[in-house]
Amino acid sequence: MSAMLAVFGMGGGEIVLVMVVILVLFGAKRIPEFAKGLGQGIKEFKKASNEVTNEINSAMNDNPPPSPRPPAPTPVSPSTAAAMPPAAVAPPPASAAPAATVPKA
Repeated sequence: MSAMLAVFGMGGGEIVLVMVVILVLFGAKRIPEFAKGLGQGIKEFKKASNEVTNEINSAMNDNPPPSPRPPAPTPVSPSTAAAMPPAAVAPPPASAAPAATVPKA
């Protein structure tokens, strides 16, 4: 049995019988119209899926916008520094205080 004739487990005679029934039900003029509509639908579906795929690929290939730079710190003049509290003038310590150790029991 050929793979072409083994559609849905049907043999050659059964496939011919189904085609004859379709021809009788719809007529010889309507079948080409159905096939044309089906072909156009498949073409539109492929076009839309290609557009979506291209849009996703172009979005992935675009470079992300540069992140904004943080504002530069403004220099503090000695007269302004005298008016500020000491915590605002002094930079934070370079290293944090070491974590408290817990003695082992």
